[in-house]
Amino acid sequence: MQLKIMMPKKKHLSAGRAPLILFLCQMISALEVPLDLVQPPTITQQSPKDYIIDPRENIVIQCEAKGKPPPSFSWTRNGTHFDIDKDPLVTMKSGSGTLTVNIMSEGKAETYEGVYQCTARNERGAAISNNIVIRPSRSPLWTKEKLERITLRNGQSLVLPCRPPVGLPPPIIFWMDNSFQRLPQSERVSQGLNGDLYFSNVLPEDTREDYICYARFNHTQTIQQKQPISVKVISVDELNDTIAANLSDTEFYGAKSHRERPPTFLTPEGNASRKEELRGNVLSLECIAEGLPTPVIYWIKEDGSLPINRTFYRNFKKTLQIVQVTEADSGNYQCIAKNALGAIHHTISVTVKAAPYWIIAPQNLVLSPGEDGTLICRANGNPKPRISWLLNGVPIEIAPDDPSRKIDGDTIIFSNVQERSSAVYQCNASNEYGYLLANAFVNVLAEPPRILTSADTLYQVIANRPALLDCAFFGSPLPTIEWFKGAKGSALREDIYVLHENGTLEIPVAQKDSTGTYTCVARNKLGMAKNDIHLEIKDPTRIIKQPEYAVVQRGSTVSFECIVKHDHTLIPTVMWLKDHRELPSDGRFTVDEDRLVVADVNDDDGGTYTCVANTTLDNVSASAVLSVVDVPNPPFDLELTDQLDRSVQLSWTPGDDNNSPITKFIIEYEDAMHEPGLWHHQTEVPGAQTTAQLKLSPYVNYSFRVMAVNSLGRSLPSEASEQYLTKAAEPDKNPTAVEGLGSEPDNLVITWKPLNGFESNGPGLQYKVSWRQKDGDDEWTSMVVADVSKYIVSGTPTFVPYLIKVQALNDAGFAPEPAVVLGHSGEDLPMVAPGNVHVNVVNSTLAEVHWDPVPLKSIRGHLQGYRIYYWKAQSSSTRNRRHIEKKILTFQGSKTHGMLPGLEPFSHYTLNVRVVNGKGEGPASPDRVFNTPEGVPSAPSSLKIVNPTLDSLTLEWEPPSHPNGVLTEYTLKYQPINSTHELGPLVDLKIPANKTRWTLKNLNFSTRYKFYFYAQTAAGSGNQITEEAITTVDEGKMVNPRISRLTTATAETSANVSWEYEGPEHVNVSVEYVVAGTMASRQVDIATQGWFIGLMCAVALLILILLIVCFIRRNKGGKYPVKEKEDAHADPEIQPMKEDDGTFGEYSDAEDHKPLKKGSRTPSDRTVKKEDSDDSLVDYGEGVNGQFNEDGSFIGQYSGKKEKEPAEGNESSEAPSPVNAMNSFV
Repeated sequence: MQLKIMMPKKKHLSAGRAPLILFLCQMISALEVPLDLVQPPTITQQSPKDYIIDPRENIVIQCEAKGKPPPSFSWTRNGTHFDIDKDPLVTMKSGSGTLTVNIMSEGKAETYEGVYQCTARNERGAAISNNIVIRPSRSPLWTKEKLERITLRNGQSLVLPCRPPVGLPPPIIFWMDNSFQRLPQSERVSQGLNGDLYFSNVLPEDTREDYICYARFNHTQTIQQKQPISVKVISVDELNDTIAANLSDTEFYGAKSHRERPPTFLTPEGNASRKEELRGNVLSLECIAEGLPTPVIYWIKEDGSLPINRTFYRNFKKTLQIVQVTEADSGNYQCIAKNALGAIHHTISVTVKAAPYWIIAPQNLVLSPGEDGTLICRANGNPKPRISWLLNGVPIEIAPDDPSRKIDGDTIIFSNVQERSSAVYQCNASNEYGYLLANAFVNVLAEPPRILTSADTLYQVIANRPALLDCAFFGSPLPTIEWFKGAKGSALREDIYVLHENGTLEIPVAQKDSTGTYTCVARNKLGMAKNDIHLEIKDPTRIIKQPEYAVVQRGSTVSFECIVKHDHTLIPTVMWLKDHRELPSDGRFTVDEDRLVVADVNDDDGGTYTCVANTTLDNVSASAVLSVVDVPNPPFDLELTDQLDRSVQLSWTPGDDNNSPITKFIIEYEDAMHEPGLWHHQTEVPGAQTTAQLKLSPYVNYSFRVMAVNSLGRSLPSEASEQYLTKAAEPDKNPTAVEGLGSEPDNLVITWKPLNGFESNGPGLQYKVSWRQKDGDDEWTSMVVADVSKYIVSGTPTFVPYLIKVQALNDAGFAPEPAVVLGHSGEDLPMVAPGNVHVNVVNSTLAEVHWDPVPLKSIRGHLQGYRIYYWKAQSSSTRNRRHIEKKILTFQGSKTHGMLPGLEPFSHYTLNVRVVNGKGEGPASPDRVFNTPEGVPSAPSSLKIVNPTLDSLTLEWEPPSHPNGVLTEYTLKYQPINSTHELGPLVDLKIPANKTRWTLKNLNFSTRYKFYFYAQTAAGSGNQITEEAITTVDEGKMVNPRISRLTTATAETSANVSWEYEGPEHVNVSVEYVVAGTMASRQVDIATQGWFIGLMCAVALLILILLIVCFIRRNKGGKYPVKEKEDAHADPEIQPMKEDDGTFGEYSDAEDHKPLKKGSRTPSDRTVKKEDSDDSLVDYGEGVNGQFNEDGSFIGQYSGKKEKEPAEGNESSEAPSPVNAMNSFV
């Protein structure tokens, strides 16, 4: 099946394939006759039509062409033949028509000005170039001129003319000063399109001596400078009356008023103007107005709208530009100048003309003998261009006739062409604005098909994308093209594939099964040609982990990840871009395999980061935006307006928010008069606000600063504003914390907190101090004092209430009437002691005291409370008096009773009560004596066991350090402890109170005993003390060893012998046995066996280690797992009571090795000292300042030294005997 190539149908094309269509169009337009075949000349390169040359360099006029045979070249100049052989300065490049004019050695560029045209000719025809107009560039100097100073009033308009010299091409104009700094431009001052400098109104700062217009000629790279212009702006207000009277308005530039005025146009003039522009150029419309205030310019198009994508405003909206202008942009444009006093408009009528432009340009035509064809030359323009034809550079009207050719306006029709019909045709389209010239040849050839694409070309395409298999061909007549797949495949159908006119096969969506070999076959009547093309389909490159949007603070580190998956046969390259450009060459940017890291991020790092993965076949990209945030930049341009006595308006310009919106502004002030360098908080305003009305105080020299706050923190402070000194005024407030207290019985000290400088409101700050007795009829006594904080009134009665007030005043007047406060003159010591003091003893450690209050008048001051002094005078048990320091308890307020805690039982106490005021204590009440009842004694001070024998132990002790009464007897309880730490029966023994030594007899030898010992008074039993001891061993009464219950169990090769043993430990045992059937007995002594000796050594070593451990544990205080058995055998009467909660004491069973509570082992001297259990006044109050509440709970204080014995450890250091240690481990 043959399939002739046709243009692809529209159903195969889509918007998504626009790049593909462009590519195909390029391929089609590039279809050319192979250079090895005969063909007419074709111009391939030429100089531009309007060619401006640099007169300092050689002139090069380009003309390149191709053809077969190679063409020859000739030139015309100004319409006549240019004989280059006669001009020694002109040479033509070999094999080319390019001319070089050597004017650098001699000659002038102006000599070679003119219109040049190149002709390329061979046996098949002649092609011609455009008319090339050669002109040398010019940069003339400014003409010398004397410029007078321009003097004008403030507010007048001004135009500084530039008028540069005419150059080729026209120069670029700009204004600078003598330091080559561009003059600043604004809505008020700007440069026009003609180069003049326009001032809508002048200001004094426009005064300068160096307004200089510069003209830059780019072609010659030169800059020309105009003479400086001097401008002086003066104000009539600055002139004195004499000068103003002698000057007339004509002596000022323009003689215009400097007052505010509505706008008028400086350019263009009048109400309307016209503008003509060529199609495709940039349309520039300009309106510059003067006025005061400075006018603002607006642009509209009548009966239409401005094109959105092609409209731009320049020069502060004074210039309107429309790029790529078309005929549709013709119409009326209106510029409007407006200020507060009025508006004015100007209408510009725009007409868009057009030089000729192509609609259909003629294309080369290749025909075989006898074929037909057409050349079409279609152009448009405004006005409509005229079409003319030339043949080989000659007007077709005078060219030789050709019966195969027929001219029909812009079309030439060819029929039954022959080889002689080959020629080059030129089409010229021209109007008053320009011309177009195109060469197109007709080449008559008879040529079999040839395929121009290289054989066995390999195409690699990404899956799911179009595949374009090229098959460039040539032949005359035009061959037909067929495509096949595989060695035996049929022709490919157009319903699946797209066959393009230039021979390209398109697979719209290539899949993996599209891989294979394709064959392109070209046929015409003269023959056939074919070519194999190979196609491979690759997996697409994908970014499976894209970079993500990031917001980071300045100075931190950010990373972007980009993980790429690709075809395994392709090698990708990953590149990172920032804002579509290469990454900055900065060490802070590091790129590894799949990650970009930016360290120490700054503001410039913000933007779009793109990961681009490239292979030889495709590329993919993914982008993420990095926002760099930070605290705001400080505000600036602080300005104070509306300055009143008590308020001012502050405005400012916010600094950059650094990508985090400003939430608020903090305003602070400095008082340079009173507190220079110290900034105070004034107020806060929302972040959208840039002004604040601030309340002010009089007589303060204010400066303000502003800080911006966003979510990341606050900015640095702005620069301080200008200073603003408010006027003085009378004080707004009076001093605070006014008090009246006497320091002596006959004075009144009035104190107050003075006003600070900020609050003084003016100079000369003083205070008016006034006082009078509250209960008297006296008038106010006043005294004006300097800026102090205290005044002393002398000669006052003792502790009398006074009414006091302190008023501020300054040089401007008095503050408002002050508040009256109550004070008192000085106090004196109370005169009367409390009466009717009596004591109620609650228990052995607590007593309650009652008294009658003293009369208020006798206190002579503020009642602070009552103070009880009490002390222990003598012991009731010994009646030996000794001095004890007094203790003190204070009860605040008017209380008439209190509790005395922490008393010692069975003691004799004395107390008295005194009233207390701010001055001190009054006289003491008569002493009251009371006794505390007996209490339980403390534990005996020590207990030690001496002189151990086989059956006796002697105990020695010291009485309790605090008997708390009369001792009635001691109680001793003891019980044995066997080798397994089990407790034996408990023995109870009463001992007279006058004994300090006791011997226990008839005890078991080599036995450990545990002792419990405590004292008793009539109030009960005291705390117990414990100790352990061991009786000695009687070596003479040791029992002989005895074996009993001997049993045996035999096996085939062994026998098991067991027995029971009674007697001393660590003896050697011998086993004798007889083997049946033997004549002699055999005695084996195991004590001589090596294994037994080794075993015994191991046992001895183990026992030694255990002895060491036991010794250490006993030194630290032994622990016995006998708590439960002690509880089972203990006598409730002798169990020690805990001092704090009354629970029974017990052995420590904790996991640590702390000493035992209460009943631990004795210390190394075998004595036991009781722990201090005396009551402390701290338990009833807050140290020496403790007090009693209304219900009698302790809130008092005491003084004096309380004796307290240091607590000592109750650990035993007795070394255990070896026998005792062995018994412990039996």
